[in-house]
Amino acid sequence: MVVTPSRSGRVRIYLGRRGPRRRPRRPGRRIVAAFALGVAAGTVLLLLPVATVAPGGAGPLQALFTATSALCVTGLTVVDTATYWSTFGQVTILALIQIGGFGVMTLASLLGLLITRRLGLGNRLLAATETKSIGLGSIRTVLLGVLRISLTVEVITAAILTVRFATTYDFPWPKALWYGVFHAISAFNNAGFSLFSDNLIGFATDAWICLPIAFAVIIGGLGFPVILELLRRRRRGWSAHTRLTLTMTAILLVGGTLFVTIAEWNNPGTLGAFDPAGKTLAGFFQAVMPRTAGFNSVNPGEMNTGTLLGVDVLMFIGGGSASTAGGIKVGTFAVLLLVIVAELRGDPDANLYDRRLRTSTIRQALSVALLSVAAVVSATLGIAMTTPYTLDQVLYEAVSAFATVGLTTGITPHLHTGQQLVLVLLMFAGRLGPVTFASALVLRERQRLFRRPEGRPLIG
Repeated sequence: MVVTPSRSGRVRIYLGRRGPRRRPRRPGRRIVAAFALGVAAGTVLLLLPVATVAPGGAGPLQALFTATSALCVTGLTVVDTATYWSTFGQVTILALIQIGGFGVMTLASLLGLLITRRLGLGNRLLAATETKSIGLGSIRTVLLGVLRISLTVEVITAAILTVRFATTYDFPWPKALWYGVFHAISAFNNAGFSLFSDNLIGFATDAWICLPIAFAVIIGGLGFPVILELLRRRRRGWSAHTRLTLTMTAILLVGGTLFVTIAEWNNPGTLGAFDPAGKTLAGFFQAVMPRTAGFNSVNPGEMNTGTLLGVDVLMFIGGGSASTAGGIKVGTFAVLLLVIVAELRGDPDANLYDRRLRTSTIRQALSVALLSVAAVVSATLGIAMTTPYTLDQVLYEAVSAFATVGLTTGITPHLHTGQQLVLVLLMFAGRLGPVTFASALVLRERQRLFRRPEGRPLIG
């Protein structure tokens, strides 16, 4: 029984409830709606005749697929970005990449903050959902920090690439600047769109091109909360989330580099044609890109079947929470690993450093991971049953779409309309699904006044 006074002075009594039922806020729905509107707006812009090089404009599917891929910072394409789209179309794609990486709700909240110098509670809740920040009081600082970090990394990367394009490859300075800016924004936002028809295959052994892009991808994939904490605190003051993200990122980068380099060392279609230094650089680059960036300096279609499967795993895991990366996120993967370790040891609790993982956190990680597996498997099965391509090729495209990576074996442009629409849904669900679903799980948490008796079905 709860007793609450009303404005009129009367006393209201509620039996069996904690108070008057209010409709729960669901900021995740508004984020999904905002991204859907962004996709629609991008599609309309890309449908304009001025958006393509050839007269007549793009087809509806080409415009929808490209707009979704750009806003969801994926990088999968059905047409060549370099030759199909005009300068207007490429600028539109770049704008969608920047908006998608920054987050529609974060961008809207930041614009409101810069204009009005204040942020309402509703917008703070929405921004908190998008940036995964803790505490409403830090939203203003987080938003401004996100802007500063994005611009800083993009400007530095663009400057290095511009100088390299102009001085080494004899690009005119205006063209070098445009290419530098485009690839810098695409890299930091983990998009993978390129203005070269062969992506970055022509620069596979150029460290001054590959390394700046790779480091921009890594920084963007850490997540804004981690970057802000690294800039503010010393190592002893890092939170468990930051330590976990950095640890898992390092493990996946080192392990991925060793795996790809060793597996493809003698493959003449990928690393086999390079010297040892070139093989190491290309192997590292290909280990970074499955973190959901989508650039490639070798042809994924020429990789061994085992390598493709290993890259599928890297893509599915993805990057850090609240980052420009996709996948189920390294935090989710780490929680699942900790649960397995605890079970193998017979420990009653799964521990992260000096803290015990909450049961709700474990349930959320399992839910996100299993639903993600279901989405990828369903899409792979649907496409594989209606296409002549092999299972490893189809699985690669499906995981790449869901994890918003953009790597491809080259079959996406040749899929029929229905199959490409499946990839569109996967890209949209992969960019927003894990975020909004996890947020919904948190918001739906409630306390029960009773617990049912335990049941123990047989496992295994």
